[in-house]
Amino acid sequence: MLVVGLCGAQGSGKSTLAAGLARLFGYEGVPSAILSIDDLYRTRADRERLAREIHPLLRTRGVPGTHDIALGHAVIDDLAAGRSARLPRFDKAIDDRAPPSQWEIAPAGTRLLILEGWCVGARPQAAAMLADPVNALEREEDAHGIWRQYVNEELAGAYQAFFARIDRLILLAAPGFDVVLRWRIEQEQALRRDHGGGMSDTEIARFIRHYERLTRHILLEMPARADRVVPLANDRSPRIRG
Repeated sequence: MLVVGLCGAQGSGKSTLAAGLARLFGYEGVPSAILSIDDLYRTRADRERLAREIHPLLRTRGVPGTHDIALGHAVIDDLAAGRSARLPRFDKAIDDRAPPSQWEIAPAGTRLLILEGWCVGARPQAAAMLADPVNALEREEDAHGIWRQYVNEELAGAYQAFFARIDRLILLAAPGFDVVLRWRIEQEQALRRDHGGGMSDTEIARFIRHYERLTRHILLEMPARADRVVPLANDRSPRIRG
């Protein structure tokens, strides 16, 4: 089985591209499945425990350390062995893992798994890079760097073993972090329109600050080693190089 990693900032179109690729390969007779790293988020109870024991910012889903990496390994193990596998689902409306009865099943004989997510394939930062906060969230709520150091250590550990299972890595490269807020707001507006509820623009602005440090690092570090880099324009369209 081939595992393709698809990395891109929030709102960059990862889910849309992954679905399109799965359909395309399906038409060609290649059984395919999609696993979003978002669906590997730890339960709310687990994140509440991390918030109490390590740092309050770990209550918020998203950064390395808030995923159940063992669950991701189990999915790949089953599919690589030719078995069917339950694909976890996280319900963002309730900020908790959906019950297994709502999980989809990737069939036995799946030959392509698309692992998509904002930090898929990411590597940790050098320790010296953690010293200075990158935004107000880090400056005001992680003044001693405990949260960002924990996140970096988690990324350097279990996440690297998980990402090592990726055979090909694709990066959807945003033109910079500055566009991510607009993309994420547009994404949330669509969700509010179609399903109701959702975060306000102010809540989104705070939320994406949790992702800023590593997103900036990915945009600087990953292009040199990804198997394919797709530069995106401000409107998310691929920038065609002459």
